[in-house]
Amino acid sequence: MVVWMNILFFLTPKSEVTYIYDNDTLGETLDKMEYNKYTEVPIIDHLDGTYLGTITEGDLLWEVKEQYDLSLNEAEDVPIMDVKRKRDNEPVEADANIEDLISKILNQNFVPVIDDSDCFIGIITRKDVIQYLSRKCGMKEAVFV
Repeated sequence: MVVWMNILFFLTPKSEVTYIYDNDTLGETLDKMEYNKYTEVPIIDHLDGTYLGTITEGDLLWEVKEQYDLSLNEAEDVPIMDVKRKRDNEPVEADANIEDLISKILNQNFVPVIDDSDCFIGIITRKDVIQYLSRKCGMKEAVFV
């Protein structure tokens, strides 16, 4: 049975999301991820706000290991878009159906949400979807660390 549900119910808006711009550096990205304790963040085009991909801790570690003998000061000179990414989190459009969201959230910690111009408007986290489903199943609130 297909149930229509507006996926924006789950949206964490861009204003509340930690992300980086495509013109940020490796050092800036490391600092932002460390400060926020995130293992992956979206990359946004600094000119038009489009979603470009996702950078992970693993991407950063492999880049440093393979390409650089870096100090943190030198990392400030490495453009983040020069870092190879293993994969990008697949986005959904704001008007996507719940099935599209679920198919992506199964394999991603978060799903970027874009508008019809491909501009990043926020994310939907796996945690939010699981907590919603647990409430719908009559379970006590799931606790995630």
